[in-house]
Amino acid sequence: MCPTKRYVLRLFMSLKYITANVVDRNNGRVVVSASTVEHALKEAMELGRSCNAKAAATVGEVLAMRLKVEGLAQPGGRALHTNVNKEIEKKGFKNRTKVWAIINALKSNGINLIIDDNDQSSF
Repeated sequence: MCPTKRYVLRLFMSLKYITANVVDRNNGRVVVSASTVEHALKEAMELGRSCNAKAAATVGEVLAMRLKVEGLAQPGGRALHTNVNKEIEKKGFKNRTKVWAIINALKSNGINLIIDDNDQSSF
């Protein structure tokens, strides 16, 4: 297992909900998670819309805060890896804005995010 790609961002989207997980590839454990299924996030969404780009950005912000609490967002700490093209292919072209909303929210909240679009390895 490559130690530089220890933490990986995985996204799950349905017609109703958005979930983002950070997985530790060394042991397969979900380290941090945020989802619009959570009561606190669901109530924060306007008119119950829990699967749009604004909801995705909120999930990204909450995930970033939780990463900071876990100590995974420290400067010089471990980077979080993701393959955006792979995530968009899994979710479909219509969800492109939601995927990028999560990515941009993580970056704007100071998370060290490395985008591995040319990586052919699978999880």
